[in-house]
Amino acid sequence: MLTGNKGEWSEIYTLFKLLGDKNLLAGDADLNKVENLLYPIIKIIRNETSGDCEYKISGDLVVVSAGKEKIRIPVKTFSEQASKLLAKVKGSSGVFSIPEVEEFMKSVYCRTLKANSITKSDIRIVIHDQRINQAAELGFSIKSQLGGDSTLLNAGKTTNFIYQITGFQGTSEDIKKINKIDTRSKIKDRLEEIKKLGGKIIFFSLEKEIFKNNLVLIDSLLPNILAEVVKQFFTTSSSNVEALTHEISTKNPLCFDTQFSHLFYEYKIKRFLTDVALGMMPSKVWNGVYEATGGYLIVKEDGEILCYHIYNKNQFEEYLFQNTKLETASSTRHDFGRIYSENGHTYFKLNLQIRFK
Repeated sequence: MLTGNKGEWSEIYTLFKLLGDKNLLAGDADLNKVENLLYPIIKIIRNETSGDCEYKISGDLVVVSAGKEKIRIPVKTFSEQASKLLAKVKGSSGVFSIPEVEEFMKSVYCRTLKANSITKSDIRIVIHDQRINQAAELGFSIKSQLGGDSTLLNAGKTTNFIYQITGFQGTSEDIKKINKIDTRSKIKDRLEEIKKLGGKIIFFSLEKEIFKNNLVLIDSLLPNILAEVVKQFFTTSSSNVEALTHEISTKNPLCFDTQFSHLFYEYKIKRFLTDVALGMMPSKVWNGVYEATGGYLIVKEDGEILCYHIYNKNQFEEYLFQNTKLETASSTRHDFGRIYSENGHTYFKLNLQIRFK
């Protein structure tokens, strides 16, 4: 019996819903449907343990192919199964099974809930691109609002930023007291105590060279910009990426020439978010090649699915920029948030994790 959480069942819902709709609907930055902008679906390809399974739309039928076997299912059947699945997902919590839906899944050669996690692409869709009048196969990452908020960038030691503490007037006892602070907002409170004792944290480097070089590949100053955004998050009440970026832009810590109102920080942060969304991972060397070549599919709370297509770059970037936030991950698990000494200098690590809001 298949079991999964709301996010995992959302991948099956997406498959059934899109086959029933026969079109991808485009969304704007506010998660509203863009009128008159849709992409007709030719077929959907899903990676199963036994190989690729194709769902080709032919009029009012879906031709399902797994190897040499082919069956034909009415489009309306997928719509009905999508509605049934949506109701079950909304009414469930934790990890759960849906036996009646699983029975239909097996009949259409759908054996697994979740796509291979080593790639950003959860589903491949062949659409008819009306602008060039050609078919295009695109990989999409699925993000569901039916469950908890999903992450854009997962935390790890790979996403730790190292800051050097300068001007600190505290003693070794003060350091011990600061590191023992265990309040709900302990990282912010520790930084506040460092500040009270004359300390300032200045960006030094990233903990892992691969992530550092990935950022430099995107933009040579991106490590410094993100370090300022992370510091702003841990020293203020702001958490939204858009708000943090605007605050940093006002401060202009990198001293960009802003006399002509260039949006240096916003542009570079949007570029970063897009690359993370479509393929860049902190632990792997980034070559700039997008894995999710289509963009994002967002499953809204009401079950509507919106497409953020890489062809509509501005809308895709704006969606990411307006709908993400920083959050504090486990400092124990990822080893950050305490004062430590190395080679005669004092340091403090902060961590970057980004989640959809």
